[in-house]
Amino acid sequence: MNAQKQQNVTIKGTKDGLTLHLDDSCSFEQLLHDLEGMLSSKQYIGEDSPVIEVSVKVGNRFINKEQEQQLKIIIEKNRHLVIAAIESDVITKEEALRLKRETEIVSEAKIIRSGQVLKVQGDLLLIGDVNPGGIVIASGNIFILGALKGIAHAGFEGNRDAVIAASVMKPSQLRISDALNRAPDHVPDEGNEMECAYIDEEGQMVIERLQQLSHLRPNLSRFEGGI
Repeated sequence: MNAQKQQNVTIKGTKDGLTLHLDDSCSFEQLLHDLEGMLSSKQYIGEDSPVIEVSVKVGNRFINKEQEQQLKIIIEKNRHLVIAAIESDVITKEEALRLKRETEIVSEAKIIRSGQVLKVQGDLLLIGDVNPGGIVIASGNIFILGALKGIAHAGFEGNRDAVIAASVMKPSQLRISDALNRAPDHVPDEGNEMECAYIDEEGQMVIERLQQLSHLRPNLSRFEGGI
């Protein structure tokens, strides 16, 4: 199906159904009017027609629940169309704050002693040691500029791409998301190179030299020059 355009609405057929591109510069009322006009075509109405899934893209326009319902009524009313998704390039303030927390780097300069727990949202950069019996937990990655001899739990909210790195890797326990590795069978390198733990493609926890991390997790490039 070729793309069709009527004022502020563009309809394009795809292998999965229809995609509606709604202009984000006009008023919402005008958008509803044009959408109703576009969908009045008989090709979208018919008792024997199969149900077609519709993806709605609204661009840089925030759509609240009431407006979502208005779109749903116009698109689905008396038509063999059903909304599969409504996608906006705009996020709410709450979503923005959540993303900020998840990607934030929390820096701490201290020693985590036995019985102490340090838990943060986002990535943790600890300048100091984690002694036996000490625990560090982060929803993101954990980077320790010191010796890790206690417990480290990265990605505690389910992020299996999280990593744990330490100048001296001698943990009593490592956890990444729901993967657990008790007292890893690992002898740290004799040199002073940092090491990192991550979950590989087979779901196994692996410890490598930190230099391998840029290839394993290229999305960590924002830390270049930091550690």
